[in-house]
Amino acid sequence: MRPCPKQLEIDVANFGWVRKIVLVKLWKWQPENLPSVKHSARTAIAVTASFMVARLFRLPEAYWAVIATLVVMQSTLGATLIISVERIAATALGALVGALLATYFAGNVFAFATAVFAIGIVCIALRMEKTAYRYAGITLAIIVLIPRSNPAWIVALHRFFEVSVGIVVALALAALWPEHQPEAAKQSGE
Repeated sequence: MRPCPKQLEIDVANFGWVRKIVLVKLWKWQPENLPSVKHSARTAIAVTASFMVARLFRLPEAYWAVIATLVVMQSTLGATLIISVERIAATALGALVGALLATYFAGNVFAFATAVFAIGIVCIALRMEKTAYRYAGITLAIIVLIPRSNPAWIVALHRFFEVSVGIVVALALAALWPEHQPEAAKQSGE
């Protein structure tokens, strides 16, 4: 057995760099980015409401409404309103492409890769931001890559409604119960 070259050796006894990283994280944080009791309460109420609404409509995977709500609740209403509209549109795009792909090209990895690329091109053409493209791609992947017993178009429709419920509930709660913004965040135009 040959010894390891010098470049690949790691001094396992010297973990000073780990200590430095931990100390930086403990002492270098921004107060405006820390959750508050009010933020935690708003988020808990929003996820509960989105779960109940999704269940009310008998959506089979209500947890997607909750996940979408959690994502939206991490920003202020002003910061998330436009991107939320894009997220809903992107989810519709991903659901449509996913239903078509799962129906006509099930199991074809090249068709899947082509669809991910095509969705990116559509997002560019529609001037949708990367976060919207991410939502479209995630929706596409969930519809195409997870085996289901229901037809693809039903899965796609459910996915669209589950995410849309989560986003709309989060926006409604953020509008009804706005989160206090620190002065620094207001001045930076968040």
